Amino acid sequence: MRRRSYLPPSADGAEQRSGWRTLQTFWPYLWVYKWRVLLAMLFMVGAKLTGMGVPLVLKELIDAMSIGAGEPHALLVLPLGVLLAYGALRLMASLFAELREIMFSRVTQRALRTVSLRVFRHLHQLSLRFHLNRQTGGLARDIERGSRGMLSLINYTLYNILPTLVEVGLVIAYLLWRYDIWFALITLVTLVVYVTYTVLVTDWRTQFRRRMNELDSEANTRAIDSILNYETVKYFGNENYEAAKYDDGLMRLEAAALKSQTALSVLNAGQTVIVAIAVTLLLWRATQGVIDGAMTLGDLVLINALLVQLYIPLNYLGVIYREIRQSMADMERLFGLLAREREITDAVDAQALRVAGGEVRFSQVDFSYEHNRQILFGVDFTIPAGTTTAVVGHSGSGKSTLARLLFRFYDVQGGSIAIDGQDVRCVTQESLRAAIGIVPQDTVLFNDTIEYNIGYGRPGATRAEIEAAARAAYIHDFIVSLPDGYATIVGERGLKLSGGEKQRVAIARTLLKDPAILVFDEATSALDSQAEQAIQAQLAEIARHRTTLMIAHRLSTVADAAQILVLDQGRIVECGTHAELIARGGAYAQMWELQQARHEATNGR
Repeated sequence: MRRRSYLPPSADGAEQRSGWRTLQTFWPYLWVYKWRVLLAMLFMVGAKLTGMGVPLVLKELIDAMSIGAGEPHALLVLPLGVLLAYGALRLMASLFAELREIMFSRVTQRALRTVSLRVFRHLHQLSLRFHLNRQTGGLARDIERGSRGMLSLINYTLYNILPTLVEVGLVIAYLLWRYDIWFALITLVTLVVYVTYTVLVTDWRTQFRRRMNELDSEANTRAIDSILNYETVKYFGNENYEAAKYDDGLMRLEAAALKSQTALSVLNAGQTVIVAIAVTLLLWRATQGVIDGAMTLGDLVLINALLVQLYIPLNYLGVIYREIRQSMADMERLFGLLAREREITDAVDAQALRVAGGEVRFSQVDFSYEHNRQILFGVDFTIPAGTTTAVVGHSGSGKSTLARLLFRFYDVQGGSIAIDGQDVRCVTQESLRAAIGIVPQDTVLFNDTIEYNIGYGRPGATRAEIEAAARAAYIHDFIVSLPDGYATIVGERGLKLSGGEKQRVAIARTLLKDPAILVFDEATSALDSQAEQAIQAQLAEIARHRTTLMIAHRLSTVADAAQILVLDQGRIVECGTHAELIARGGAYAQMWELQQARHEATNGR
């Protein structure tokens, strides 16, 4: 099993630290639009101020009606103004909330766009080693959850936590200013107890929720695996066995779900008890004040309204706290990808590659993918400009590694690789890769049209140029024979095409790129003998005026190369033309005889 290249926090303390680090990383993306952020905060405060004004006006209305109960004219004038103020405040509270939404939505969406684009670009800049070790499904899920986590974090903080904090501050300040200290003190102590209890119980409950999710995934995996293996289950008559295994998983899931629900009930009950005690104490103080004449009936209604207005959002504190923690954890994975250093980077003083003829020089190259397993040992050869050099050898001898090093997917550990005398480590990767065209052994296409996949070699190429490249790769006739022609969708990774068709699309794509240096890495391995012979002459014509590195297993495809290198266990053991190597009677001659014998045996059948 391949190891993940990025790991989640392993402990609560680490998770909290990563959460703060994540916030520090994310904040600059928002602060770019500081004026919008500040205006959004201002509208939020305005919404809370006007929202708090609603129960204050309601108090005035009740007091006015109480005082003017026996005066009809006063009842018609004063309450009418208060009623209008009540409606205006409610309207302004909604207006401020919508203005906050409008002002901050651009900030949120632009921050998401910026971060997503940075991650996308960064993933393309990471080394081939990272992408060979990655788990695509997990990586995609981390990016998706990270983006969703950013939205959730903004929504929960801007629309729940910050407004609640502002409202708490306003309520306590008003209670201190307008009434005796006991009202503010009871409210403050209640909030501290409420928040502390919610955080502690939510943390305790998280373990049950996590276990429930794990068991749910486990049971689901067991069910799907059993259904996918329907025939095997039937072959062995194990329906009852599978049902028992599934039921065992459901039973453990049931027990975990009950614990999670019990913990949730404890949380809700505790919150209700805390709020009930606080409301009772405050209303008792307010009722006593009304009896003593120090407070009016409107004051009693006001305090009750303020408490209701304050504690309603607090009811969701447990959910919000849990979601914020999860959002920060998800974002940490996303920003963890951005924090990964690129293995292959341009030198500070890197210049663009200047291609004169395209001579390629490998000088005493040593390389290993892992420190304890060396692949290449002192590989030394030159491909003169405009000539073709072939590399042959058994599987695992290091042939494809040469192409990866030339393209600078990896850097050599010893020696150097130069193009026209310029070390590939001293030129920009963009200019280096623009000069090299590779037709890989394993061709992967985009899930798009054939025209798009060929045109990918040079974005912006005309249809005529795309068709010319397809003709050169001997695939034009096949394409036009399809019902949709060049508009044919090739499917995920090109799976709707055969291996040979995919390789010819890849050859056409590389030809359209028109590079100075060509690399064919088993470029005809997926073609049958007839198709290979048909395209071989064309490949030779294409390579005639280009520097070409041809990596092959079939020796018949490289017989016309200017020089042939025989690679064995990472070392060049022979070098020469086809005729020279045959005459020498060494490793190449043995491989040639073996392949000829196989070919004759196959034709004989």
